[in-house]
Amino acid sequence: MNYEKSCGAIVFRKFHGNIELLLIKHANGGHWSFPKGHVEAGETEVETAIREIREETGIEVMIDPTFREIVSYYPKRDIKKDVIYFIAKAKTYDYTPQEEEISQIKWVELDRVHQLLTYDNDKQLVNKARQIMKDSF
Repeated sequence: MNYEKSCGAIVFRKFHGNIELLLIKHANGGHWSFPKGHVEAGETEVETAIREIREETGIEVMIDPTFREIVSYYPKRDIKKDVIYFIAKAKTYDYTPQEEEISQIKWVELDRVHQLLTYDNDKQLVNKARQIMKDSF
C-alpha cells in the first residue's frame, strides 16, 4: 500500500454580511472542492496549505491551525491518501486560477456551498467548520 498526503483549507471571507467560501473546480475530473495539494519535503502541513492555496488561486490566507480535519480515501487500488484540511481566512479576495489544474474558481455563500460541492466528505467538513467561521467575525 502506497501513501499520499496533501494539505489544504476551507478558505472563507465575510462579504456584504455573508460568509462566503472559495470553491475551485478541478480541470481533471471537473469536481468542485477546496484548494489542496501534496506536501513537499521540509514543509509543515500549514506551510503546504498556504502554498497550495496561493499556487492554485493566487489568494493569500491566514490559517487557523486549531481546526485540523483528516479526510482519507483511496484514489487508486493500492494508494491511500490523507488530506489534512484547515480553516483559512482570506487576506486577499481576487483570484487567478492555476490554468493547468483549475478550470474555475468562485466565492459561494456558506448556505449554498452544499449545492456545488461534489463530495460528501467536503460537505461534512463545511458542517464541522461552520460555527468556527461564524464565530471568527
